[in-house]
Amino acid sequence: MTVVNVGFQVLPTVPDHMNSYEVVDKAIEVVQSSGVKYEVGAMETVMEGEMDELLEIVKKAKQACIDAGASQVMTHIKIHYRPEGVSMDEKLEKYR
Repeated sequence: MTVVNVGFQVLPTVPDHMNSYEVVDKAIEVVQSSGVKYEVGAMETVMEGEMDELLEIVKKAKQACIDAGASQVMTHIKIHYRPEGVSMDEKLEKYR
């Protein structure tokens, strides 16, 4: 299993009476309950694991936004892949 990093951002369109942050929180809850390593940032959430599993989590997060009342969701995805694997820690250790 090759470990990759997937960063994603959901941008839900919500009715005027709704707060988009609350809808984004539903997407983050999907990631939190998945059991994969992740970090929530101000502009995106980054996960670490096997690519197919992570992309499935992104799909579920998008659906959670729809289920929470969004009429549509734009999702931006970034994937960092290396055949030998890549970790979030190797990218962030010098900043901690």
